[in-house]
Amino acid sequence: MRRAIYPGSFDPLTNGHLDIIERSCRLFDEVVVSILVNQSKQSLFPLEERLEIIRAVTNSPQVRVDTFDGLLVHYAVAQGATAIIRGIRAVSDYEYELQMALMNRRLEPGVETVFLMSTEAYSFVSSRLVKEVASLGGRVTGLVPPLVEARLEARFGRRSEPKE
Repeated sequence: MRRAIYPGSFDPLTNGHLDIIERSCRLFDEVVVSILVNQSKQSLFPLEERLEIIRAVTNSPQVRVDTFDGLLVHYAVAQGATAIIRGIRAVSDYEYELQMALMNRRLEPGVETVFLMSTEAYSFVSSRLVKEVASLGGRVTGLVPPLVEARLEARFGRRSEPKE
């Protein structure tokens, strides 16, 4: 079985994340979407809610949702994964991701990093930007799954309508 890990904070899950998950399922038998547990980072959505959201919006038997802490490559080996999936939106992402991939290869040569280029429609979308727009009353329709949009509205209140 070809198993890959798709790690991230997914706070919140975006349509860009979903696109990478769907495309990864074409390449691997199982994709483990793994949320990094980082106690020092303040998340908008609690870990359990992020797990629930990902499980609700991914409807492939090839997708498993999990959490991890510590070194990603140690987690990948423990899961029997041979690849780590990383999405690339821009050159700036690539520079950072390349450093991480090379360090991971040094630590665990048996685990490959696979870069998937973002679909053009989502190349500008990040969780950070989605949170910022939603917190300021902007629309995030089409950038996140409807469930995430509803949860963002619940957190930040009703979105404002543009003035004409």
